[in-house]
Parts: sequence; structure tokens; C-alpha cells
Amino acid sequence: MGGETRTPITGSSLPQRSAGPVGKQIHSIYKGRLGTFTDRGQYANENLMAKMYEGKASGEDYIKLSVYSPPDLARPTFDEATSHGFTKTQIGASFGPSWSTHWIKVELRVPSTLQGKELLELHWDAHNEGLIWTGDGVPLQGLTGNGERIEWILPDEFRDGKFHTFYIEMACNGMFGNAPGGDSIQPPDPNKYFWLTQAEIVAVNVQARQLFIDFWIIGDAAREFSESSWESHKALQLTNRIMDVFEIGNGSQDSIIECRKLATQYIGNVNSANVYDTDKEHLVYAIGNCHIDTCWLWPWAETKRKIARSWSNQCDLIDRYPEHRFVASQAQQFKWLEILYPTLFDRVKTKIKEGTFQTVGGSWVEHDTNMPSGESLSRQFLYGQRFFESRFGERCRTFWLPDTFGYSSQLPQLCRLAGMSRFFTQKISWNNINNFPHSTFNWVSLDNSQVICHMAPDNTYTAAAHFGDVRRSLEQNKSMDQDPTGILAFGKGDGGGGPTWEMLEKLRRCRGMSDTTGLLPRVKMGETVEDFFDQLEKKAEKGTKFVTWYGELYLELHRGTYTSQANNKWNNRKTEIMLHDIEYLATLATLRDNTYNYPKKDLDDIWENTLLCQFHDCLPGSAIEMCYRDSDKTYAYGFKTGKKLIKDALSVLGFSEIDSTYERLVAVNTLPWPRKEIVELPEIVRSLNTKYALIQGDCGAQNVQRLMNAYATSKASIEEIRDGIFELSNNHYKVQVEGGSITSLIDLVEDREIIAKGGKANQLVIFDDKPLYWQAWDVEVYHFETRKELPSGTSQIIEQGPHKVSLMTETKISEDSWIKTTISLTASIDDQPSYIEVASEVEWRETMKILKVEFPVDIVNTEAAYETQYGIIRRPTHYNTSWDMAKFEVCCHKWADLSEHGYGVSILNDSKYGFATTGNMMRLSLLKAPKAPDAHADMGRHHIRWAIMPHAGPLDSRTVRTAANFNHPMKIYSHPSTSQASALLSMITLRGSPALVLDVIKRGEDDEDVSRGELPTRRGRSIIVRVYESLGGRARGAIQTCLDIKAVWKTNLLEDDGEQMVLSGGEVPIELRAFEVATFRFQL
Repeated sequence: MGGETRTPITGSSLPQRSAGPVGKQIHSIYKGRLGTFTDRGQYANENLMAKMYEGKASGEDYIKLSVYSPPDLARPTFDEATSHGFTKTQIGASFGPSWSTHWIKVELRVPSTLQGKELLELHWDAHNEGLIWTGDGVPLQGLTGNGERIEWILPDEFRDGKFHTFYIEMACNGMFGNAPGGDSIQPPDPNKYFWLTQAEIVAVNVQARQLFIDFWIIGDAAREFSESSWESHKALQLTNRIMDVFEIGNGSQDSIIECRKLATQYIGNVNSANVYDTDKEHLVYAIGNCHIDTCWLWPWAETKRKIARSWSNQCDLIDRYPEHRFVASQAQQFKWLEILYPTLFDRVKTKIKEGTFQTVGGSWVEHDTNMPSGESLSRQFLYGQRFFESRFGERCRTFWLPDTFGYSSQLPQLCRLAGMSRFFTQKISWNNINNFPHSTFNWVSLDNSQVICHMAPDNTYTAAAHFGDVRRSLEQNKSMDQDPTGILAFGKGDGGGGPTWEMLEKLRRCRGMSDTTGLLPRVKMGETVEDFFDQLEKKAEKGTKFVTWYGELYLELHRGTYTSQANNKWNNRKTEIMLHDIEYLATLATLRDNTYNYPKKDLDDIWENTLLCQFHDCLPGSAIEMCYRDSDKTYAYGFKTGKKLIKDALSVLGFSEIDSTYERLVAVNTLPWPRKEIVELPEIVRSLNTKYALIQGDCGAQNVQRLMNAYATSKASIEEIRDGIFELSNNHYKVQVEGGSITSLIDLVEDREIIAKGGKANQLVIFDDKPLYWQAWDVEVYHFETRKELPSGTSQIIEQGPHKVSLMTETKISEDSWIKTTISLTASIDDQPSYIEVASEVEWRETMKILKVEFPVDIVNTEAAYETQYGIIRRPTHYNTSWDMAKFEVCCHKWADLSEHGYGVSILNDSKYGFATTGNMMRLSLLKAPKAPDAHADMGRHHIRWAIMPHAGPLDSRTVRTAANFNHPMKIYSHPSTSQASALLSMITLRGSPALVLDVIKRGEDDEDVSRGELPTRRGRSIIVRVYESLGGRARGAIQTCLDIKAVWKTNLLEDDGEQMVLSGGEVPIELRAFEVATFRFQL
């Protein structure tokens, strides 16, 4: 058809003919290729690694070395060490043995060929830890060894061609102690030696080093992003292109610079902290930290040096990387730094004021929270917060405890009472049965107090700041329904060290990647832990409802820590009891005599040492033997000092030691309720017919009535009713014993058999104890399958009444181990609770075994109750779910109880903590025998006490009080007047609900006659009274006093005044909610 037009064909940029075949990349091959670019093996002379340095210098022309080696494993100060003569040494020399110290004098001269280079470093590797000091004694930087943190940037003044002198304090241990071979938890090798393999001046090719980090992070994107993402493909193409450019340019400096330009296509400009200056939303808060175990695979003395090495490193990094924010906890470590390294402490203090070095935690150490008493947990916060406030002008707002073996149900309440509403941890990610379901949540205490808790989604507090750590900080966040943000806690830890320059460089690239390419969660540095929690609290304020977790955060691992190192645990509980008594008696002594000085310094020393020993590898029993030698000495000092303090306070109150049979005897009851007990008289006042006395009275001083055998009104009896079968009885119980086991226990009042049919209570059993790895830490669920009853031994009556009867049984455990158990029954006293007491003496020489004692009781309940700090926790007795089964071994304090409606049985203990209740079988764990990290853990002689206390009716104050009595035996003294003594010891008492426990009477920390001047003093004198509700219900009562009191305030744990209380007629009415801990300050 006419009139049509044609559209001309336009040209195309696509060549008409193919230039040749192009294949699809085999990604596995091209990803594999990336490793050859930074390989330190066969390609190291040809790849990027060959370009890392522009020059090196070593040898005596440039580095002269000499050494002073202190004798006897001493750790002298800088001044002491440098006052000695030094002898020549060199590369290749060995240093040892384990735990020894060697001071190296380094005289260094930079050659003229290197003086103009951009970056000069000393590279020093003796494969052990070290600390660099200036010539005049200023600590500069720590060294790790074994290729890690071996570099020190030389000061510019060293570029003058002259010799400059500095020192390296060499510690003959690695970051994780001195374990032989590659298994760090094995007992340390005492004869380990370390070789100095590197001591050289190095001119760093800065562009090559930076390219190394660029390539590392972009390569991670290629490897770890999903292959379905274009970001992964782009990263792979770019990294291969970088390799091509480097190879084509023969590795020239120009080619390295060109490679870095290519890298910016993916990560942007990452050469400064400006990379974080964009206003784009970030989800990951990168917080540098350096977890330093106060003792673990090294002793306390080495920890003190680890602190200096680690924190000096961080001060240096903060100077070089302005975005770096570093956190540190543990007031004890700051105190050591203050005493031993004052110039470094001042440097840290300056960083804290600038906001770049942040104090967190609020506690004296990063402590165990399972076994310390409630008052010990309170004192962790009291001493920790007071230290931080006195040195740095502020208290901590966040409780930081990333590495403890489970978290007590009362911690949220105590945190709030100590001024902290936030909690950071991650340890529950170590569960070996169930996966904890939350990352950010409100953790609720027994009393309904709450803190906002965050568990690092990356599941570590020692992240290496890899690409994967940033990615997991979002991908593994389990709380994204409420909030997607998370903390990335990075830095080398446990053995100290903290973040490295490489980590900070990697994080810059991760942030640059997020802004330039995307997909990776955006990480932010320059903000603090408090900034992170502030934004969570603001979200809660605006209506975000974070999920809740009620009760303990039980760690489904490390259950053996309730039992390992039994002597250490005994020391802990006895010291806690002693401190309670010292404070109570010393407070009363100050009220009796104005010339008596409250022993604040001695109390502080004992408390600080006790809190130190509650560190989460010391008290749990998971440290090396050297640590327990240290703690034994520390406790011995405390007992010696404490004994004198009690004697001094009692003397002021008119008490004296008994030195004749004719003195008026008075028992001192330091517990806050009346007691009525039959006790053994001191040896000096016994006679042939008078071994026992009845102690009875109200709180404080109690009357001591000698009991004559011939006139006993209430009796206990024992007889062998059949061959090898013995019957013990009093007015409450009839007990049959065969071979040391209780085959029948009848409650005569209730006419009820307590022992399950066919069962044997007080049965000693031994189990194989070979956990998957962590010997001292763990006891695994399969240990139950290796149960072995210890064979019956020979029994003999050793006490025949009438006030007390006892039956002793000897049992052989093995060729090297034995146990003697003495079952005793005391004559019953009116309506006072009665119990069957067992005292044992054990010679323990086993290997990888655990010893327990069993109590099968005729009680049915799906839950058992256990004493915990300031309250009770109930746990399942069944295995319905994996969460239930996981609690096959749990922590208890002075008692465990299994009750049904109308009746129950409590098992009391003295200084034991491990317990298990399965069905109707109650088991108290007595001893473990791990061989790592302490090869001699628990070996030797032990004395252990426990008791069986049946009770009609529910679990109530009878168990709480009787268990406390069991652990607080009364002591008998001489006093001219029982009534006067009673009045002196009863100046402050508590009446009302038996659920209320008056737990502490002490002087105010800042009273002008008590204060040690660390914080502003408070005029006048005051008394601190702490009360808690022990049974789980609202309780009313009144604190009574005969003292002249001006006013009373309810305070927090830190003794800040809050609500003023009503004071009328010498009484302060109080009402506590379930499991509440309440503190009151009485102003005199």
C-alpha cells in the first residue's frame, strides 16, 4: 500500500560478533581463590602478605637486650626490678619456668633508612604476656604473644637515630595460663619455658595493611551473604578484581592503592571515624570490653598484671580510634589498679571523665550468684557502687555479668535497690539442653521487681568483631517483635586483652558496607551501653511491651559448680555467718560504749576479701589449685581477724571467755528469734553427769541450764533391736538404722512413716562423674545411670543418752577413701522442731566420682522448694519437658523441702549447695573429684553435716529458722548478769509475722564516727536494719527498739534515704510484700 514509511534500524553498542566464549564462574573456585591472596603459607612471598612491610631492622646495632630474672617466682615492682643489674640476652633465649617474671631492658635505635617511614612498630614475640614500660616507670601497653598483639607503635621521638631505653615486664604464662598442650583447662605445667623469637623494628606499609582488612571484610561478604543476593555476587566479583589488579601491577604500591580504591565501591571511605557520622538508623551497638577473670587458670597476682596490660591497651586504642567505647566492671580490679599502677589509674580516670572508658556492673567482682548469701549479693553492690562513686563520681546504671553460671531469682530486686535498672549477660546461651527464647526482655524477681535484660544476640562477650558477628547480632536476635537492636560485645576476654586495632578497623568496614552496599546490619560505635539501654527504656515508656521472664535464669550447664571445692564453699558460708555476727555485736558495742570504735576498716577488709572469693570461678570451684591456696590464706586471715573482733565487741558488752566451772553461763544468740536447744557444754564446765545444757530465751542472750543425766525429763534412747539394726527414739521420732542407712523414720506425733516403702534414707551413693568436657564445672544427666550404693559398714553406739544418742557407721568407699557417719537424735523439747542429725568425716581420694546422700521420702509433689537468697524457689521434681529435666541438679542454700498438703520433709545442710529432687528421691551432693583444672580438688579430709527434719503442715518458718539455727550454733560465754546481757543484745528486735527475717544489724556506712572518708559523711550515728519476707506472702510486723531514735527512713541497699517511716513508742510498723528485701536507717 502506498504512503507507508519505514523506521530506520538504529545501531547497537553490542558487537555483532562474539569475541569468544565466556563461561559462568564456578563460585566455589573463585571463593576458594580469595584465600590465596592473604595466605601465610606457600603463597606468602607472592601475595599481599609480602607487601606488608617496607623495611625491618634487628640485631644489636639497633636492639640491645638485657634481662633481670627475679628469684622465687617473685613479681617485683618497676622500681624494685630496675634497681638490679641486667645481663645480656638475645633472640632465641628461653625464659621460665611457669609463673616466673623476667624484666627485659630494651635499648632501641631506629636506622636512618626507616626514620622517614609512615608507621614504625616494635614487633616483640616471646609467646607469653608482657607489659611495656617507659624508662621512667610508666606502663604503656600490654603484649599477648603467639602472634597476637605483638606490635607497639614507636614514639616519634625514637626517630632521631639515638638509642632509647624502655622495659618489657615478661610474665611466663600465656593468655590462658600454663596448661600443657592445647587443652587450656588442664592443670598448669609448672615447668613451662618460653622462647623469644621476634624482636625487630618494622616499617609498616599502611596501605597494604589497610587493604588486608578491606579484602578480609569484603571477602566475608562474598562467603557469608546468601548466594541468592546480588550483594554476595558483587563482593565476589570485586575481591577477584582486586586480586587481578594486584597481580597485573606486580604488587606495586600503585596497584595496592588502586585496589583500595576498588574496595570503596563496596565499603565506602573507611579511613577514619567519620564512617559512623551518617544519620542512618543503626541496629547493632558495638561495645568494646575485656572480660578479665579475677582468677581462673592463673592466680590473683597475675590478674593484677592482666588488668594493667589490658586497660593500657584500651587507653591507647581510645587515643587512636576516637569512636572506641570501652567498658570495664569489677571494682576490685579498679582498686588493684589504683594501688599498683597509679599513673595508669589516672589515665583510666581521665578516659572515664571523657566518657570513652565506661564503668559498668556496680559490683565488687563479677561474682557467682548461685551460692553467695542474700547479704553477700547486697554487699557486692554496696561495695561496688560505693567504690565507683567515690573514685569516679558516679554509680553504675547497668549490672554487667556476662560469664556467671546462672542468675539468682532475686537479682532484679537487688539491682533496683542498688540503683540499676538494666542487666547485660549472655551466659544462658551456653545451655546444653534448651535454647533460651529471648534476647531482650523484662526479667522479674521473686518480689515482682524487674530489670530490662539484654543477652547479646551474637552469644558471646568475646566477639572478634568479624563480619559474621555483626550479621548474627541481628539474625540471632530473638526479640525482634519488640526491638531489633542488640549489643555486640567484642574484645579478647577471659584472660583479658580486650579489643584490638584489627577489630576496630573491621567494624569501620562493616559500617561502611552497610551504608554503601547494604544488607549487613548497620553497626555503630561511639555510643555506650547506657545509650543502648536508654533507647530500650524510651521504647518501653512509649508503649513497647517487652516479654517477661519470671524467676531464676537457670544455666543448663556447669551444675557441678554447686559442689566442687567443698572446703572453699565451707569457708564462704562460715565467713558470711561470722560477718553477720561481727556487725551485730559491734553495732551494739558502739551503743554501749562511746569509746569503742566500730571496726570499719577490718570489716571492709574481710568483706572485700569475701566478695573477691565469690568471683565466678573461685567460689564455684572452677579455678586452678594456686587460686585456692590464695583463697585459703585469705579466709584464714578473715577468721583470725574476725575472732578478735567478736571477742573485742563481746568484751565491751560484758562477756568473757569461760575460764572456770563456777562462772555464770550465758549463750549468745545472734539470730533474730527465740531459741530453745540442747547443746554440748564447753569442756571446761562439763562434769561426769553434766555434758549438756538446755539453752533457752529470746533474741540475744539466753539462759544456760545444765542438764543432769539423772534428772532428764525428756529423753532420747538407742538400742540394738536386732543384730546390726538399731533404733533411736525421742518423743517425736522413732528411727531404725541398718548399716548406716535409715530404713524407717516414724513421726510418733503424726503416726506417719516418712521413708518410702523399701527405701533407705541417709543412703550414701557414688556416681561416675565424667562430663562431656568441663570436669570441675559439670555433672551430666547420664551420671544417674552409674549409681552405686556404698556397702553397709559396721555400726556402733557412741552415745547412749539421755539427752542425746548417736550411732557411728564406718563405710569403705574404695581402697583409699572412707566415710564415717554419725547419726544423732537429741531429746525433744516441747513443741520445738526436732531433726535427725548426721555428721560425717570423709577421707576422699577418688578420681572423677561424685558422692551424694539419698532420702527417698513418702511425699508426693511435682515441685520441691529450695532456699535461695532472701526467699524460696520451687523447681520441678519431674521430667515432663526438657526444661524440667534440665534442672536435674540445682543450687540450694541451707535447706531443701518436699511437701504435700499437710506434711513435708526438709533436708538441712551445713555449707553444701548441690541438690536434686527427682520424684520422691531427694539427694544432697557432698563431694566431687574432678582432675581439671585442679588435679587435687577436694582430695583429703572433710567434715560434713546434714539433717532430716520432717514437719506436719506446710513448709513454713520452722524450716527457715531451724536451718539457720543449724548453721549458727550458739556459743557459751561468761557474763555477770543474764538479764543485763539480754537487754544489751535486744536493743533492736523484730516482732510480727514469723515470715519476716531480721537479717542484718550494722552501722551506717557514712556515719561520721564510722566513715573512712571515701564519700561525704552523714552527721550523727545511725543503725542499718535489713529485713526480708521469707515465705512468699505479704507480712506485717514492727521493728522494736529501746534506743533514743530521732527518725527512721526506708532506704535502698546503698543507704540512700527514701520514705520516712512512722516511729511511735519505740516501734516502727512495717509491711513487706512477698520476698521483699527492705532496709531501714535508724537515726540516733
